[in-house]
Amino acid sequence: MSTSPEHRPTTEGAVDGVPDPAVRRRPPRDEVRRALLDAAAELFARGGIDATSLDDVARAAGFTKGAVYSNFGSKDGLVDALAEDRISAYLDLGLAAVSDVAVPLEQQARDLGDRLSAAAEEQRDWHLLFLELWQRAVRGEGSQAFRERRRDLHGAVTAAIAEHVDAAGVAAPLPAGELATVLMALSNGLAIERHADPGSVADDLLGRVLVVLMGAAPPGRPADVAREQTRGEAQSSVDQ
Repeated sequence: MSTSPEHRPTTEGAVDGVPDPAVRRRPPRDEVRRALLDAAAELFARGGIDATSLDDVARAAGFTKGAVYSNFGSKDGLVDALAEDRISAYLDLGLAAVSDVAVPLEQQARDLGDRLSAAAEEQRDWHLLFLELWQRAVRGEGSQAFRERRRDLHGAVTAAIAEHVDAAGVAAPLPAGELATVLMALSNGLAIERHADPGSVADDLLGRVLVVLMGAAPPGRPADVAREQTRGEAQSSVDQ
């Protein structure tokens, strides 16, 4: 009986050295892709994309290099798929944190910030990988998949902000697209600071900043009026 060249045979559960047929089954394609993506995410983050071979990834996932080629075509294909996978997961996580539009906007902002901060701690490898993918994109190395997925993420975040602001009946302090840019920059920047100097970033800092940002315009009040009132109050304090 032959076994797939993509899957390493195992003697686990063997009787007299003959592998159990159930153990030697060929895993579903989705399962193979998931294992390869998870292995690549960890190895790329810790050792670097260029320094990690496809043999390393396949071995860590329990398969041969043929599994990588049959699922992703090349190393660049694997990197592109990994970027899409992780960015999609990031978006899903954020949307889940603010899924109830009936919750007050400021509370949604706090919940979102707290969830993203927790994810930054839980998924340290992703942020290391993000930095390398960002560098490659800036240098024009590899494909443009990372840049394109980031644009998709920005568009989805913009749409979500617009929807929640509209549902709350408030005037946002900035256009939804600019708020999306600020949110992504704050989330990534604070994660970098947290990893570079653990303890320097409070767990609830992002949530508090987002509350301040989204709470700048009270319900039903135009954002420019709210800003003018804030400036007036600040000047009054200085004069006193």
